[in-house]
Amino acid sequence: MEKFEEDFMFLLTDEEVKELSRSKILTLNNESGRGHNIKYNPHAFTESGLYMLMTVLRGELATAQSKALIRIFKGMKDYISENRALIGTDDIARLGIQTSENTAAIAKITDEMLRKSDLPKIFKNFASSNTGKEFLIMNGQLAEADAAYQGIYAKAKNSIFIIDDYIGIKSIMHLRNVNPGVVVTVFSDNKQSHLKRADLNDFRNEFPGILIDFKKTNNTMHDRYIILDYGKRSEKIYHCGASSKDAGKKTTTIMEVQDRAVYKQLVNILIKNPVLVLT
Repeated sequence: MEKFEEDFMFLLTDEEVKELSRSKILTLNNESGRGHNIKYNPHAFTESGLYMLMTVLRGELATAQSKALIRIFKGMKDYISENRALIGTDDIARLGIQTSENTAAIAKITDEMLRKSDLPKIFKNFASSNTGKEFLIMNGQLAEADAAYQGIYAKAKNSIFIIDDYIGIKSIMHLRNVNPGVVVTVFSDNKQSHLKRADLNDFRNEFPGILIDFKKTNNTMHDRYIILDYGKRSEKIYHCGASSKDAGKKTTTIMEVQDRAVYKQLVNILIKNPVLVLT
């Protein structure tokens, strides 16, 4: 239980249990098997919880189901991301069917624990699957792409500077869990116009507490950088090989910069640049 804190799993409310009990796809059973008249409300895993689940399963069957869980969740995320308009009940049902196909096999996993040596097999299989490359190299270690960016942003205490000329909706979605009060500035010329004003408006409506502004790079940048808490004792700078909008699509490397002084002049120039207006 100590591995699954509040952001890894949560208790379903009475209303949520009632709604799930009406589903033709999902079934909630108690020990006596009397349908949805359960004694205790069940828990649900968050995205972080699913990845933690990968670390507490072991054995050949568990490894296979770990791969299945990753693919299912990745497929659901991609589908929702690519279809940002309102998703109908038929689409939700289709995703539910896809998930339920693995229920029987997953139920067989009981007390087996995953060995550390099993993880590379999962990574290798998933990285070569038709869902695209999901992992990147973070400071010399293999890391899940989206989680790597979110983990970096979560370290910021005051500010985040993102320097990337090819931003997209994924670039700002990685920011959804930043700490309260952290001010985000994106420096970009938004080349190829991947990020639209409508995307930004949707993001701000969904996450009104996140303060995010945009400034141009004035066509002076080639590489991508993430700078946390600029000018503070907690300052960190990361050099990113590819755009964050491609996280999960292309293999890339993120490295923390040790000699930060050389970047001061560059950042001071960017701060004075004009505002970027999205179309």
